[in-house]
Amino acid sequence: MSPIEFRQLHIKSEIAQSRGTELARVKKSADARSNDADETRNNILAVATREFADKGLAGARIDEIAEKTNSSKRMIYYYFGGKEELYRAVLEQAYVRIRGREEEAEERFRELPAEQALRAQIGQTFDYHANNPDFVRLVMNENIHHGEHIGHVPGLKERNRSVIAQLRAIIDKGIADGVFRKDIDPIELHMSISALCFYNVSNRYTFNANFGVDMGAPKAMKKRRDQVAEIILAWVKR
Repeated sequence: MSPIEFRQLHIKSEIAQSRGTELARVKKSADARSNDADETRNNILAVATREFADKGLAGARIDEIAEKTNSSKRMIYYYFGGKEELYRAVLEQAYVRIRGREEEAEERFRELPAEQALRAQIGQTFDYHANNPDFVRLVMNENIHHGEHIGHVPGLKERNRSVIAQLRAIIDKGIADGVFRKDIDPIELHMSISALCFYNVSNRYTFNANFGVDMGAPKAMKKRRDQVAEIILAWVKR
């Protein structure tokens, strides 16, 4: 190789290395911006969830949400478009989380006998409601609006089918094993489980005021959790 050819090869190598370094820098910068955007969006959703759960759609204010986040009112409108769109995004995230938790649980419960699987499913539903009171309040607020906004959440019906399919599988296993009745509707079963678990959070304060029972106390929650499972299992058994 002549000195000129060697020099040309060296220059090409330096150019390629320089381009690689620049591409890496650009990618790193883009990743950092993407992470910052995700962090900002998640921060807005977290604060908005608390605000909408506590004050409802009418009572929550974009100004107050902005003050409590790491962003600004302008950024909230940039990411979500407006208060109603932000509220719908909060609803979507709330339902995605509970359905995602149910799908994770299905993997763990799949090999259990039907009665154990249903008891575990009930226990998880009870725990999720108890540990996520904002979800309960969001659902209560959306019912005040007659479900006006939840229908605009994309893909929600498809996600909700998963929990019904899980219960259908447990019911079928229980019927095959001769322990469950044959006339159990999985939607009705889901309704009954949700209602009993929901009530322990939604009516906690009024029940305490009326009857002096703190349903949020650890001992009371454990007792009620077991009772809900026994009530549902007594209904589905042959």
